Amino acid sequence: MRKQITASMAALLLGLGLVASAAPMAAQAQVAIGVSVGFAPPPLPIYAQPSIPGYGYIWTPGYWAWGENINDYYWVPGAWVRPPRIGFLWTPAYWGWSSGLYVFNNGYWGSRIGYYGGIDYGYGYNGNGYGGGYWRGNRLYYNRSVNNISGVHISTVYNRSIVDHRTVNRVSYAGGVGGIQSRPTSRQLAVMRGTHVGPTSTQIQHRQMAASDQGLRASVNHGAPPIAATARPATFKGSGVVPANKASATYRPPATVAGGRPAAATGARPGGQNPNVKPNQTPKETGRQARPGQQQARPQQHHAQPQQHHAQPQHQQARPQRQHAQPQQQHAQPQHQQARPQQQQGRPDKRN
Repeated sequence: MRKQITASMAALLLGLGLVASAAPMAAQAQVAIGVSVGFAPPPLPIYAQPSIPGYGYIWTPGYWAWGENINDYYWVPGAWVRPPRIGFLWTPAYWGWSSGLYVFNNGYWGSRIGYYGGIDYGYGYNGNGYGGGYWRGNRLYYNRSVNNISGVHISTVYNRSIVDHRTVNRVSYAGGVGGIQSRPTSRQLAVMRGTHVGPTSTQIQHRQMAASDQGLRASVNHGAPPIAATARPATFKGSGVVPANKASATYRPPATVAGGRPAAATGARPGGQNPNVKPNQTPKETGRQARPGQQQARPQQHHAQPQQHHAQPQHQQARPQRQHAQPQQQHAQPQHQQARPQQQQGRPDKRN
């Protein structure tokens, strides 16, 4: 009941435009309230970033979400999205291991990038911060080295290579056996506790469309969704739609018992993750290539029933415990001010 009241009140306050007073509550509703699943999400698919549709859009990477009614993961395609306010950037959603379960943490908009599990989503989201662009006043600057800015004229661009000395992979969750070993910094924790708002109405519609598309279910596409990314949110047809590379199809759903429920946990490594495959970035348009990962022996999987769960971003190494409560996913309705940033001529500074 407490979770329902928190989410409902946040949605009501945001809908009335009480942004300043509702922001901390909105942050809590978007980060603390999530869905917990007993087996890991599939690896991130390999896909090319579609070209930006125009100035003022920010790239939001795709992610695996959980469908309670289908008892399956489904892919929410990456998309170029207009921020709700000038000066806002996107902190991606992520899955984190906590107390024997994989807990979903929703993404959010804010003036600074928060913690997203150390997950390497590509295209500027290398696990820590965002290297794809920044705001300078009311002008949005784009890093051409990690964004596909072909076919459009945008003057506020710069080139800066992102050097990452970590071992990159396609693992889509943080913590636990086989997951990304990452902990939030004090600055990232401050961002999480600060003022930010949840996904826009267009992003929510985008996710709902993905949930209703059978082809985006992990058990159907085996980790290679036919719609991996789109140029615009909630647009799943047309020239801006990009499929995943076929080499992404390395996932196999867990064994099930009668009624389609996951079987009991039997192994030590969760979810069929392959931490040694290459990242999900293959943008042909800008010449940035990533080699498809090679499939390795599939590990054994942990399976337990999903439930609603409060989780912190710290991820403990713990043996999974079986849970049998069905999840109830709450969505706080954010305020959506589709402000179009002003595009001006000017050379960007050397900040990222």
